[in-house]
Amino acid sequence: MSEEQFSILLVDDDEVDRMTVKRALNKAGLAVNLAEAEDGQNAIAKLKLKEHNLFEVLGTNIPTQTSKKNIRKFDIILLDYRLPDIDGLELIAEIKAINLDLPIIVLTGQGDEEIAVKIMKAGAVDYLSKAKIEPKNLAKAITSAIRVHRAEKAVQLANQRLRASNELLILKNQELERQQQQIKLQNIQLQESYNLKSEFLATMSHELRTPMNAIMGFSQLLLRQYKDPLSQQQQNLVERILNNSKNLLDMINEMLDFSKIEAGKLELKPQKFDLNYLIKLTVEELRSLALQKQLDLITDVKLQDPYLIQDSNFIKRTIINLLSNAIKFTESGTISIKAEVIEENQIIISVTDTGIGIAPEDCDKIFQAFRQADQSFTRQHSGTGLGLAITQSLVTMMGGKITLNSELGKGATFTVEIPRKYDV
Repeated sequence: MSEEQFSILLVDDDEVDRMTVKRALNKAGLAVNLAEAEDGQNAIAKLKLKEHNLFEVLGTNIPTQTSKKNIRKFDIILLDYRLPDIDGLELIAEIKAINLDLPIIVLTGQGDEEIAVKIMKAGAVDYLSKAKIEPKNLAKAITSAIRVHRAEKAVQLANQRLRASNELLILKNQELERQQQQIKLQNIQLQESYNLKSEFLATMSHELRTPMNAIMGFSQLLLRQYKDPLSQQQQNLVERILNNSKNLLDMINEMLDFSKIEAGKLELKPQKFDLNYLIKLTVEELRSLALQKQLDLITDVKLQDPYLIQDSNFIKRTIINLLSNAIKFTESGTISIKAEVIEENQIIISVTDTGIGIAPEDCDKIFQAFRQADQSFTRQHSGTGLGLAITQSLVTMMGGKITLNSELGKGATFTVEIPRKYDV
């Protein structure tokens, strides 16, 4: 038999029947701590003696002097339903009333099986006839009842833990939903701020263009020297005003274009045009900037079929941005622009310079708005940091992509790949 020791409360008013049960337990080799009660009142008193189902061990094979080791919970109750002061149904009800969840085996006399079944319906787990109590059967009934009860308790505990986990999960889900609502609200607020910023940039850029054009116009008018010629010093000052005004107007235009792109108000207008002609025209517009720095500006266009159906303004702005950047960051050497067909419907335009180049860790940064490879206040080259961000947006809108190949100190090559025909 199992070496586990069970604590049993035997409730029976017949001393002979109690002795019979104790002998059967001894013969079965079942290790037990046995407490006895002669009636229902005594049984309830023993159960209440320790509210946590603790009792002072009494019975066969147990030392008369009790100790902490001899005190433990009851595992099972063996109950004779015919007691002098209470019947089995009432006793089971009282046991449940004091919140004791213990398995109960009913011991019946001859012909009491029908009543015993009623008691089992009231909460007992098994019944045995006193006339048929045998060590083997009694031990089997006790161990089975205890194991089934423990299994049920384990299931109940698992269910309680599951319910607790579910409740915790529900609370966490509620907290996540609350956080999601907060995030949605913050996103709405951020979007509103983003829209306000874009509107502000667009408004300010537009408002600044008017006085800037006036400054440039008056500067050009002074440089014509109709009646009163300017001195060389005055002419130099006016030229500086004009050049700085042009630079500032370029930055304002970049801000305006960027705000339109952010607001989704920049529309793409595909049309058929000659790319060869567009590239040559754009290069000639910027050639004077290259000549000022004594840079060679080379054009290499290899398009047998030069006609595209794209937004010519987008492509021109892309070429201007790439060439202007190349001129700005190149102090000596050559700048070249090349156009060729790589597939039947794919065109590439590349701009290569012999300038300062870009470090590998900065290659991704330069396409971000307001970012430049040199972010310090003492940087040599001015600008808004929007040119390449705008260029990438324009290329993307045309269904293309832009890539960079560069090495610090050895120049850079920007390559734009676009479809020959814009796919509406």
